[in-house]
Amino acid sequence: MGIGIIAEIFMGAIEKITAKKVVKTATLEGGKEFSYEVDFWNPTVANLTLMALGSSAPEILLNVVGVAGLLGKCPDELGPSTIVGSASFNLLVISGVSIYAVTEENDNAEDRDTTTPQGIKKINDMGVFTITAVCSVWAYVWLFIVVADNGVTPFEAWFTFAMFAILIVAAFAADKYNASQGDNEIDKEKMLNEYTAMEIYRELIREKQGTHSKDEIST
Repeated sequence: MGIGIIAEIFMGAIEKITAKKVVKTATLEGGKEFSYEVDFWNPTVANLTLMALGSSAPEILLNVVGVAGLLGKCPDELGPSTIVGSASFNLLVISGVSIYAVTEENDNAEDRDTTTPQGIKKINDMGVFTITAVCSVWAYVWLFIVVADNGVTPFEAWFTFAMFAILIVAAFAADKYNASQGDNEIDKEKMLNEYTAMEIYRELIREKQGTHSKDEIST
């Protein structure tokens, strides 16, 4: 129960961090400037670091407790088993249920991809998906290599951390490449649509009164 409470608080803090926005400005044709909000954290990096850490916090804490309490002795099987089992569950069960749950009847979200038939799941970024999928399989292979001799050396531990850093960098690069293939003008129009009618109305009032600031949205 204690681990559950701590994990819940920790997850709430991570959601607060990843929800942070920053304001940027851009210029449309004609010289008009507008401000828009973007995520401070890159979604791909946030999912692979903070969100993964938060969702796996109970297993990590159990593993740390099991290892710390048996230093110099045969390690507990609970910690490694929870991590391997959680990863398998996330990769197989959750993915399967998520795909099965989407049907033609309930696939009616307003922001859905209209180029894909209803009830069909689509991978938006194959680059990031391929990198994470390959690394997920390699993680099990590497785990078998490490524990094959019934021991873990400092080199193997540090090399494991290094591979995680490589995964983050590779996924971030693939995400940026995928974003660079899009149309910037279309993105700007989407950003403009994020403002509510009330925000646009207030800006029109400011503009009419001559109090418009370049740091605010311009219509």
